[in-house]
Amino acid sequence: MLQFRSGYRATTGYTGAGTLACLVGRRVLVVAAALAFFAGAGQARAAIGLSPCPGKSGVECGTVTVPLDRTGATGGTINLHVEVLPAAGTARGVMFLIAGGPGQGSAGSFDLGPGFNRELMQFMFPGYTLVAFDNRGTGQSGLIDCPALQRATSGTAEQFAGLAAACATIIGPQRVFYSTRDHADDMDAVRAALGVDKIGLYGVSYGTKLALAYALGYPTHVERIALDSVVPTDDPDPFDQNVLQEMPGTLQRFCADRVCRGATPNYAGEVVTLANRIEAKPLRGRIIGANGRAKTMTMNGEAFLNMMIDADLTFGLAAEAPAAVHAALHGNPRPLLRIYDFDLSSNELTAQDLSFGLNAATNCADGRFPWGPTTPPASRRAAIDSAVANLPAGALGPFGNWAAKIGTAYFCEQWPSPAGNTPLGPGPLPDVPMIAIDGGFDLRTPVQNAIDVQTRFPHGKLLVVRGVGHSVTGADASGCSQNYVRQWILGTLNAPDQAECAQRVQPVAKVLKTFPKRPARITAATLATVGKTLREAEATFWFNFSTPVRGLFGGKLTPARSGLSFTLARYSLAPGVLVSGKLSFVDLGPPSTFKGTVKVSGSAAVAGTLKVAKTGRITGSLGGRKVSARY
Repeated sequence: MLQFRSGYRATTGYTGAGTLACLVGRRVLVVAAALAFFAGAGQARAAIGLSPCPGKSGVECGTVTVPLDRTGATGGTINLHVEVLPAAGTARGVMFLIAGGPGQGSAGSFDLGPGFNRELMQFMFPGYTLVAFDNRGTGQSGLIDCPALQRATSGTAEQFAGLAAACATIIGPQRVFYSTRDHADDMDAVRAALGVDKIGLYGVSYGTKLALAYALGYPTHVERIALDSVVPTDDPDPFDQNVLQEMPGTLQRFCADRVCRGATPNYAGEVVTLANRIEAKPLRGRIIGANGRAKTMTMNGEAFLNMMIDADLTFGLAAEAPAAVHAALHGNPRPLLRIYDFDLSSNELTAQDLSFGLNAATNCADGRFPWGPTTPPASRRAAIDSAVANLPAGALGPFGNWAAKIGTAYFCEQWPSPAGNTPLGPGPLPDVPMIAIDGGFDLRTPVQNAIDVQTRFPHGKLLVVRGVGHSVTGADASGCSQNYVRQWILGTLNAPDQAECAQRVQPVAKVLKTFPKRPARITAATLATVGKTLREAEATFWFNFSTPVRGLFGGKLTPARSGLSFTLARYSLAPGVLVSGKLSFVDLGPPSTFKGTVKVSGSAAVAGTLKVAKTGRITGSLGGRKVSARY
């Protein structure tokens, strides 16, 4: 599932005022079509009023009011924001789209307005009416916002436990009503309000756990299940044992076929060695911050592991980490601390993007902790220490006992009672068509998760997409996973129960090899350094910054406000070599091809001008001498 400090940003659709007149009539027809479908053969009449969603042409919005506490012991209600996109063409059924987190509102995350998200969902689920609603505590459904917790991007396990406890106080006594079981019950209320008997479920990340929880609680209302980046129902593990055990193998497979050659001879081994080393003696060094000024960064083993897990969501981090880990292990911490700073910045999310308050409330309700739900916070550390001390050898992979701190047990230690072990539905899981998709480079929801869940469905199928990380269908540029889902829906899927994509999606490690040192002031060394600078700049671009980013030794990279291009201004990967110019992407990767012209300067460089071609070559003149090389 999404780790505590991770998430993704959604885009929003917009309809210009000039099209309003013709849309009014069309929207009336859409409402009628939606209501006609929900009141179709064998369906009860919809009990939810739908009306056009502002700025989302073709999408209908409504509200379903649910009780805060279904036992009735505590009063109050929550209004759930629901969005519906009626099926195009022949109707096959209704598919609920379930986002991750916990903390992402599904309506906001999937954004069914005109654009890429809608096109992708309609491609994968042809003939299905698409439904996305914001879970309680997210988006437009009673958003939980704990400002201090939301702003925090780094700190010790103890500090985050304190922020979680403070968040619990902000939420108040109603914090006990945000478990996965509560979210599943809300989903059934939305289903019933729409007048639909059976629904399909498409979950991503934590959304897969919620889909399975719904299937356990309401098996007779499930038509089929599709899971992307699978979280089992008994997760989160209080010490992230499955994540830690699988990490070395995942990193090793990432570097298969000599992908990491030149960056590290043993990626997995170096990650393990460095993590254990810097937990005992944290890594510390100076980098250039976003404001252009030098600042000191410190990273311990826990922070390092959390950053490494984020590599499965961030192309830039995946590209730079192999060489940066190797450099840090051999006495040069600057590249690793720089991308750590980038990662922290990329995790600065609003509660609307991903509510960390809801994340805490749900995980602290669900967790299988080494204490009873009513155990007071003051007594929990002893239970944690005892549980960790008694873990069998290898339970935390090759990492020391300290690594257990990345799990939710430490985070929820100070959460007020009750905490943990909220039961899901009684089950059993329905015998319905099920597919699971997982990325070979998924570090937070390893492939083994999907294998374990697949075995629980007699007709379950699994697809592994090598080289792709978390949230596969949104990151798989090959189209393999998206076509797999579509064929499954159309009934034309011809695949074994466990399959891999025929082609390996290229990992991004090839974007960057080693971080160069200050080169000798000769033409060949300058040309080689410029080539590495271009590749590293591409990796930096893939961190998805919208503001200028500083180079390792100065200068800046500025992404274009529109279009796929970036500008380098005295950007420096190696001391004394400065690169300036504009690069435009031709084919997106990573690794990508791009074109443009750059000027080279600096005390360690042979100055000149180079043309960057889409063929992957740089040509031009350095010091009056013609040069050409691949970058």
